[in-house]
Amino acid sequence: MKKITSLILALVLTFSLVALSACGDKTTDDKKAAASDDKVITVGASATPHAEILEQIKQALADEGYELKIVTYDDYVLPNQALADGTLDANYFQHKPYLDSFNEENGTHLVSVGAVHYEPFGIYPGKSDDLANIADGATIAVPNDTTNEARALTLLEKNGFFKLKADAGLTATKNDIEENPLNVTVDEVEAIMNKAGIPNQKAFGPADIEKSAQYAARHDIATWTDSVYGEMKGIGITNKFKKNPAQIVASAPTFGEHSREVLEFLGYTEAQIDDMYAKGVTATMDPRETAIQWHLKDWQFFWRDDQAEKLDL
Repeated sequence: MKKITSLILALVLTFSLVALSACGDKTTDDKKAAASDDKVITVGASATPHAEILEQIKQALADEGYELKIVTYDDYVLPNQALADGTLDANYFQHKPYLDSFNEENGTHLVSVGAVHYEPFGIYPGKSDDLANIADGATIAVPNDTTNEARALTLLEKNGFFKLKADAGLTATKNDIEENPLNVTVDEVEAIMNKAGIPNQKAFGPADIEKSAQYAARHDIATWTDSVYGEMKGIGITNKFKKNPAQIVASAPTFGEHSREVLEFLGYTEAQIDDMYAKGVTATMDPRETAIQWHLKDWQFFWRDDQAEKLDL
C-alpha cells in the first residue's frame, strides 16, 4: 500500500510541476486556480480490486494535501482513451503487456510510471468438481482481450489441456492451439460484458447449433426432403403453436426455379418464354450457382456429407 501511495504522490508532483510551468503569463487568480487544480488527481480504475485499493489511500494523500478522485470503468479501452485525451491524470488497471499492445494498436504513447500488483489467473472446473474430471470435448471460457487470452491459454497449456504453437507468445489466441488431445472447445468471452454483469454468449454457428442441448430440447433442428438434394437438415421454425406443428415441408427454391411456371401463369406462350431464356431476360440458376449465392459452403451443417462435394463447393 505504501508503494502505491508513493507512486501516486510522485505522479501528482510530476503533474503539478508541468502544470505550474505553463502558468507564467497568467493572472494571480489564474495561478491560484491552477494551483488548486494541481492538488486534485483523477485516476481511472477498474472497480475491483483497483478502485477499492485506491479508496484505501485517499486519506494518506489527503494528509499530504492532495484530493484523489477515482473514476471507475467497466472495460479496458476507455480508461486508456481517457488518459490519452487528458480526462484522467493516470489510470490503474492494466499490466505492461496490455499497455504495450494498446499503444501499438491505437497509436498512443502512454507510459508506465511504476510496477504494481499482477492479477492472478485461475482455472475453475465449472460443471466438474475437479480439473482432472473435465470431460473430453469440454468447452472452456477464456477472456478475449489482448494478452489476457494468451495468459489464460498458457495456463491451460501448462495444465495439459492442449499445446500452443512455439511462437504464440503474448498475442496467442485459440487459433494458435497446435495439439488438442482432449478436443476441448475454447470460447472467447467478452471482458467488457462480463465485468458489467451483462449476460452474453457468442453467436452460434451451424456446428454449435447442432451440438446445443437447448436447440435439441426445443426441437429446433428440423429435417425435410428437398427435390434436388434429398434429405436436408437445418434450423426449424422456432414459434410453435398448439394447433400448428410449424413444420418445414420444402426448401427455399433455387434462383429462378419457378420462372417458367410464373410466366406461363401470366399468359406467355412456351415459345415466348424460350425466347426470353435465349436472350437472358430470365434464367433458372442451377443448384451450384444458387449454393454459391447463398454462401451455403459456410453452412455445411445443413447438408448431407456428400452434398457439398457433389456441388464442388
